[in-house]
Amino acid sequence: MASDFTLFLIAALVVAAVPGPGIFYVAARTLSEGRAAGIASTLGTALGGLVHVVAGGLGVSAIIMASSEAFAALKFAGALYLIWLGIRAFRKAGQLPSAPKPAGTARAFREGIVVEATNPKTAAFFLAFIPQFLDASAAHPALQFMALGLISVTLNTLADFVVVALASATRANVMQRPQVFRRLRQGSGLFMMGLGASLLLARRPVAAG
Repeated sequence: MASDFTLFLIAALVVAAVPGPGIFYVAARTLSEGRAAGIASTLGTALGGLVHVVAGGLGVSAIIMASSEAFAALKFAGALYLIWLGIRAFRKAGQLPSAPKPAGTARAFREGIVVEATNPKTAAFFLAFIPQFLDASAAHPALQFMALGLISVTLNTLADFVVVALASATRANVMQRPQVFRRLRQGSGLFMMGLGASLLLARRPVAAG
């Protein structure tokens, strides 16, 4: 129904505008490594989000969320990866920035995919959010799920691009002051480590009923 779709768009826009782990991760990468890395990370997290959308539509995410072992494995993999990225960013904080290299942006893209695809919170969000707006009387609920998921990921990605632009401008202003720039990159690394630590504390949602 058109009214349900309008309500979904409004809700998805609100969700996209509210700062979450994805936005903070992209901001941290941009502050630490620059605009090109931020854009690559944004595209990577978008693709990682689509992994959850497709998996949710096919029912894979529901199976993972129902299994404590699978949830724990995914959670620890994603958390440890984020912590490792944060440690690497912190250790490189004292290095002067250089022109972005294709290999660097490609790496940021791949890491963005891994960070988002291994985040069980994303799977839980899609499984909790999207089904509320599915038309039970229509055919192919899996395709409905994927279509709404694609719209949600697109809106989130647009919000991330805005964050990249703002973080890139902030980074350009502080690059003239090496000590401040070093502290900024250290803070970005610590923030990514904090995101990983928070993911370690994530609990598997309890099924209703």
